[in-house]
Amino acid sequence: MAQNKPVKTDDKKIISVRIKKKTEPPAPSVALYSDSDVRQIVTEFVSSWIRGDIVIRFPTAAELSKQTPLNIAFPKDPSVSAELKIKEHYVDLLSICAGIKPAPASEQNQAISDVFKMLLMFRSANRIEGKIISNNIEKRVEELEKTVKTQSKLVDQITAHLFKPKKPKQQQPIS
Repeated sequence: MAQNKPVKTDDKKIISVRIKKKTEPPAPSVALYSDSDVRQIVTEFVSSWIRGDIVIRFPTAAELSKQTPLNIAFPKDPSVSAELKIKEHYVDLLSICAGIKPAPASEQNQAISDVFKMLLMFRSANRIEGKIISNNIEKRVEELEKTVKTQSKLVDQITAHLFKPKKPKQQQPIS
């Protein structure tokens, strides 16, 4: 005879646990300029160049020919075409940055990066004349307002000092 024994069931509940890997916050960037800073600098640089506030002295054919001596067999000076290629490349990059020439976002970011590199190369070779002026008019106006306030305070201090009423000298009694 088989006896049916009551089966003891433990009322244990099964809890499923998911372990999430702790995500560490991204390391702070150690770069001096963020992408938005580089974009702003390139914008100011290009705008200054377009307005004529700065002049870029591109390498001339004569300078390029010093680096690559001509062979007598060449009927045409390759340095002249190299000079034109440099300028064409620069204008092409500006066209992409400005949105005149359609390009995907990755190519636009690359063009901005390339223009920034060119800016650094031009500056290091003393090929930029003039001053890159900020486009941020609000910032420029705020700086002018600060300057005017400080000058106004100085003028007030000077006039107060110059026109300060003099104290009358007290006469000492004669004894």
